Amino acid sequence: METTNLQIAIIGAGNMGGAIARGFSKGVLIQSKNIRVSDVSQANLYAIKAFDPEITVSDSNREIIKDADIIILAVKPWLVEVIAEEIENKIDLKKQIIVSIAAGINFDQLAKFFSTDATFFRVIPNTAIEVLQSVSTISSFNADKEQEELIVSLFSELGKALLVPESQLNAFMSLSSCGIAYAFRYIRAATEGGVEMGIYPNTAKEVVIQTLRGAIDLLEANSSHPEVEIDKVTTPGGITIKGLNEMEANGFSNAVIKGLKASHLK
Repeated sequence: METTNLQIAIIGAGNMGGAIARGFSKGVLIQSKNIRVSDVSQANLYAIKAFDPEITVSDSNREIIKDADIIILAVKPWLVEVIAEEIENKIDLKKQIIVSIAAGINFDQLAKFFSTDATFFRVIPNTAIEVLQSVSTISSFNADKEQEELIVSLFSELGKALLVPESQLNAFMSLSSCGIAYAFRYIRAATEGGVEMGIYPNTAKEVVIQTLRGAIDLLEANSSHPEVEIDKVTTPGGITIKGLNEMEANGFSNAVIKGLKASHLK
C-alpha cells in the first residue's frame, strides 16, 4: 500500500502516544503533515507541536479521525470503551483501520466496543519506541495481508515489529514491554556492583551499557546462542565462571524466569 499520503490519527499524546507520533515523524513512510494527535492535556499537545510543528494537534478526538486511514488508540485500557462511545459513529469501517496499544483489551472487547465488522490491530510496543528501538508485537483481526504488511512496516520504523497470534501477545508483553524494565534493573544492579568495587557511578553505568551493547551486537553478528558466547569468556578455573556460578547460586536465571512469568497475564 502506498504510504505517501497515509493519514494517521493518534488518540492520546502521553508517553507512548507521544513517542509513536515523534517516531513516525522521524521515519520516511509517514509525512509529519499527515500525523494528527489528540489529547486532553494541552501540555502534551504543546510538547508534540514543539517537537514537530507540522504535526496537527487537537483536543477533539472526533476531529482528528476525520479522513484518517489509521486510528491509533494510545490510551489507558480503562479509557478505550469511553473513547469508543465518543467516536464509533464517526468511523468508516470500510476504510479506517483501528490500532490499539491498550494492554489487556482483546479483540473480543474491541469488537464489542466498536463493531465486529471493524479491522483491528493490537500492538504491544515498549518505551524504547522513543528512540526507534522498540519491539512491537502485532496481532490482527479482520485484516487482509496487505493491511498486515502495512502495519508491520509502519511499526518496523520504530524498531523491530513481529506479527504474532493474539494468544501470544501477553507473553511477548512480559518479555519485551515489561522486559525493558527488567533490563534497566540489571543495569542498575551491575552499576551498583561497580560502585561497590570503587568505580564512579556514571562511569560504571557507561561501562555496563556498552558491555550490553557489545553483547547484543555479538549475538546478532554471529547468530549464536548466548551460551556459545559465554563459553568464549569462561576459562577453566577463571574468574568469569566463578562469577556466573555465584549468580546462579543466588537464583539469577530462576529469578529472571519467575519475574517474566509473574508479569504474564493469563
